[in-house]
Amino acid sequence: MGDALEFSDIYQEVKGSWNDGRLRFSKQHVVFKNIKTGKVDSIPAAELSQARWRRVCLGQGVKLTTSTGHSYRYDGFREGDFEKIAEFFRAHYKVELLEKDLCVKGWNWGAANFSGPLLSFEVGDTPAFEIPLASVSQCATGKNEVTLEFHQNDEAEVSLMEVRFYVPPRDATVFRDNVLSKADVIQATGDALCVFRELQCLTPRGRYDIRIYPSFLHLHGKTFDYKIPYTTVLRLFLLPHKDQRQIFFVVSLDPPIKQGQTRYHFLILIFSKEEVLSLSLNMTEEEVEKRYEGKLSKNMSGPLYEMVSRVMKALVNRKITVPGNFLGHSGTQCITCSFKASSGLLYPLERAFIYVHKPPVHLRFEEVSCVNFARGTTTTRSFDFEIKTKQGNQFTFSSIEREEYGKLFDFVTAKKLSIKNRGFKEVNVSRDSDEDRHDAYLERMKAEGKIREEANDSDDYEGESDESFNPGEEEDDIEEECVHISVPSLPYTVNNNYVLDIRVGIPPPPLPQKKQKDGNAPKRPMSAYFLWLNASREAIKSERPGMSVTEVSRRAGEMWRELGKEQKEEWDVKAEEAKKAYEVAMREYRESGKGTSAPSKGERKKKGWTRDEKKRRTSGEGKEGERERTTGNDSFKSREFVSSDESSSDRGEAKRKRKGSDKEEDGSSTPPSSESGSDWMEQ
Repeated sequence: MGDALEFSDIYQEVKGSWNDGRLRFSKQHVVFKNIKTGKVDSIPAAELSQARWRRVCLGQGVKLTTSTGHSYRYDGFREGDFEKIAEFFRAHYKVELLEKDLCVKGWNWGAANFSGPLLSFEVGDTPAFEIPLASVSQCATGKNEVTLEFHQNDEAEVSLMEVRFYVPPRDATVFRDNVLSKADVIQATGDALCVFRELQCLTPRGRYDIRIYPSFLHLHGKTFDYKIPYTTVLRLFLLPHKDQRQIFFVVSLDPPIKQGQTRYHFLILIFSKEEVLSLSLNMTEEEVEKRYEGKLSKNMSGPLYEMVSRVMKALVNRKITVPGNFLGHSGTQCITCSFKASSGLLYPLERAFIYVHKPPVHLRFEEVSCVNFARGTTTTRSFDFEIKTKQGNQFTFSSIEREEYGKLFDFVTAKKLSIKNRGFKEVNVSRDSDEDRHDAYLERMKAEGKIREEANDSDDYEGESDESFNPGEEEDDIEEECVHISVPSLPYTVNNNYVLDIRVGIPPPPLPQKKQKDGNAPKRPMSAYFLWLNASREAIKSERPGMSVTEVSRRAGEMWRELGKEQKEEWDVKAEEAKKAYEVAMREYRESGKGTSAPSKGERKKKGWTRDEKKRRTSGEGKEGERERTTGNDSFKSREFVSSDESSSDRGEAKRKRKGSDKEEDGSSTPPSSESGSDWMEQ
């Protein structure tokens, strides 16, 4: 037999509800970890005095009783687990696991037996039900009855409110005293150990006096009072504000405190770092030393937040969690973001994320299923960080500055959290320029964009038959009937003149034809990443046969990111060689006459490639080109845009000569309407 036994899907009974988790029997301890809250209950093996195996609502259950009188109930075992658990208890705990069922006769009379903090109602010698007295919130007596009221559990669908026992009148007072001696009834009797005055509280909102008692703390405000037992405190956090002048002290509670129908799972206090306090405990130095073993002293002084956190740590006996090694873009240990409708701060801790403050959220890494980096919904200057839990809940922290992306991505990767869109990130943000980690998505987009731009340099002007309207550069007129009216109130202006252009009976210009890709041209080279991917694809598939294309790509991105600088240089050299070979092949292809011989964008800039040269190249020389220009859909240059050195008579004379030559050459005559319209426009 091994040194430990572990069981999953085990339920622990807490205040009338069943909390699921994992149970582990080891040589030294019995440990139960709540999956939802992460709370760990540990029972020393030396304290176990009794173990019972019995049939319960969810199958088979185990009840453990300690020497101090506390009992713990676990449910969800199978019948076949009895033998190995009994053998383990016998070998390591020296305790016999006995089978004992509950009485199911349904009788409502019997004997009440008080055994430590447990009230057992027995019919004969068999218990019918048991009541942990720690769940009792109040006990009242009548003439011949005793009423027990219980703490309510918000997690339970059905709650037991009270139980009434009918007892002889002479025994009612004794029955009540036995219950109250072990019940969890909070009574503020005696003096408080210390009092903190007028502390600012964010949740619940307001200013409260905090009175510290040995077993609970009392929040006293102007409207509400809260009594918080130290047994309900799960965790303590001390978180610096982003402004470096304030600090949060966060207390995680289970069960939460209530205010009407509102539940507060976190108590959040905010302090100024500059505020100091001198504190004196209402105890003698001997009592302080004996009870707190040097954790506290009778007289203390220092910053207020240190005094509060030090006292809480000693009384609650919990560690205080502070931020780890994470540093954001601004050098702080938190990230500004929004959750739901409120803005707050997200703290990436060593084992969890915590968001402060409205509403507070605490997400442990072990309950996180995956995270996702998503594009911001309103602007490209920010992104969203989504966290999905194993229970199916999703928390979206939005409006995070894109400068935080690299830091947060590295943190999530270092913590080995599953990233939903690894390798295919939808985030349109850039990582820091001084980072060496590889982002497959960004590198791929940059490489493809660079290759596409270089390949399109040579033919980026092909098919450009439509010219934009540029007054002062066009010198041709068109033979169409137009009316130009100068209107000073129109919003469209060119050269400080307002123009209304009405064209009569002219069809709209044709849409530009889509540029056809040359199928015979050499293929563009691949980037270093894709060269490596093609060589490694089969090896990746062999790791797990049946992987989809998406899974292969995701795995490839992870492997490429893990490659060292020396290994990547090999593929960078190959990519550079492929690029040079492509340029040589493309040059030879153009010189052979199969492709276009047009210069690239860079060559046009170097040689002073002008618009007139480009126009002559596309339209051709001679009269045929002139005819195409005069009958096409080129922009009309009205009289307002004639340069000062051009006269109307010269322009009209040139136009009549050109029309005359076209008429003699084509044997056609110009319609009278065109000539009269031209004369009207030149007046």
